[in-house]
Amino acid sequence: MKILVVGGGAREHALVWKFRQEPGVSRVICAPGNAGTAADSNRPLDVSDPRAILALAEEASIDLTVVGPEVPLAQGVQDLFTASGRLLFGPSRVAAQLESSKAFAKQFMAAHRVPTARFRVCDTADEALDAVSGDQFGFPVVVKADGLAAGKGVTVAADRATAEQAVRDAMVEGRFGSAGHRVVVEECLVGPEVSFFAICDGQRALALPTAQDHKRAFDGDAGPNTGGMGAFAPSALVTAEIDARIRREIVEPVLEGFAAQGDPYQGFLYVGLMLTESGPRVIEFNVRLGDPEAQVVLPMLRGELAPVLAAAAGGYLGHSQLAQTRDPHVGVVLASGGYPGAYDTGLPIAGLAAAAALDDVLIFHAGTAVRDDAIVTTGGRVLTVVGRGADMTRAIERAYAAEARITFARKQVRTDIGRKAL
Repeated sequence: MKILVVGGGAREHALVWKFRQEPGVSRVICAPGNAGTAADSNRPLDVSDPRAILALAEEASIDLTVVGPEVPLAQGVQDLFTASGRLLFGPSRVAAQLESSKAFAKQFMAAHRVPTARFRVCDTADEALDAVSGDQFGFPVVVKADGLAAGKGVTVAADRATAEQAVRDAMVEGRFGSAGHRVVVEECLVGPEVSFFAICDGQRALALPTAQDHKRAFDGDAGPNTGGMGAFAPSALVTAEIDARIRREIVEPVLEGFAAQGDPYQGFLYVGLMLTESGPRVIEFNVRLGDPEAQVVLPMLRGELAPVLAAAAGGYLGHSQLAQTRDPHVGVVLASGGYPGAYDTGLPIAGLAAAAALDDVLIFHAGTAVRDDAIVTTGGRVLTVVGRGADMTRAIERAYAAEARITFARKQVRTDIGRKAL
C-alpha cells in the first residue's frame, strides 16, 4: 500500500513514523513534510488546495491519502477524492463543519441530544453583546468565533468587559477575518478536560487511547492559549463507565445523525470533553487527530493502522481491532521563544541524535527544515519529544531527559507536562 500523509507538523511525522513500521505499507509520502519526515519522501504542496492534493495522489499512484490538518477537509478534499474514485481517510465537507463551524456543531449537538454547554448563536454584534450581558449564562462566559481561527478564536471571559471586548475583536475589529463574522456564546463548564479519539467508518467507531493536553504557554496553565505545549496518554480520568457514556451519549449519536442525513462520517473524530459533575460534556469536535495528542497516542498502538484506516475510508471497519499498550506516554513540545506570539526562525538545532539515542524516547518534528546540511527552526512549535515509561513518573523523566539534550536559541518549554496525572 502506498500512502500519502498531508501536512507538515509533528502529528504528520507521527503518522509517517507509524506507517513506515507496517509491513503492508510499501511507500509513504509526506507533503509538504518537515526535516523529520525525510527529504527523499517529502513533496511540496499547498495543503489548502484540494485539487493539488488529488493531483499529487494521482501522480504518485497513492492507494490511501490521510489528511492531517483540518483546512483541506473543510474545503471538501474528501468529496473531490470520492468523485475521482480515490481513497481518502477523512470526513466530507459537510461533516467537517463539526470543526469548521462552531455554530453548526452546537446546532447539530442540540438536534441529536449530544450533551454540551448551553449556547446561543449570534449573527450580529448586538446579539452577541446581549448574550454576554450576564443574564443568560453568568460569568465566566465563553465567546467562540464560528469559523477556523487557528486555535485563537476562543475567549473565556471572567467578566462582562472582557466578554464584550472578545465580541468586538471578532465581530467589529475583524481580528479573525471571516471566521469571526458569527460567534457562539456559551456557558463555561467546570471540570477536567480530556480528549477522546475514534476511527469512524460511518456506522462504527474504533476508539484510540485517550489523552490530556496542555494548552497554555507556561507552567501551571498560565499564559496565552497555544496549539498545545504537551500531552500525555492515557487519561486515568476516563474510567470504563465514562468511556461507555462517551460512546453511548456522544459518538454514537454523531454517527447516527450524519448517517440519517445521507452523509456518513468517515474519518478521525476527536471529541474535546469536559468531565463535569453531571457527566461528560462536549467542548468541541475536531475532525482529525489532535496535535500534540497524536504524538503520544499513535506510539501506543501495537496493531497495523494503515489497513484499519483504509477499511474505514471504504465504509466498513468490520471486526477491525487495534492492540494498544497501557504504558504511559508523555510528549513535551519544544517551542520557539515568544510562541504563540512573535518568534525567530532559522535557528540551528543541536542535540537531536543524543536525545534520540536514549531508551524509550521518540522525537517528532514540526517546525523544522534542512538548510545547508543543518536542521533549523521554521515554526512556533518546533519538536515534540515523547517519553515512554512503565508508569507516568518514568515517562515524564524520560521525556525531559531527552528534551534537555536538545538545544536551540530561545527554546521555550513547559516543565510540568504530565504532572497533573500524578
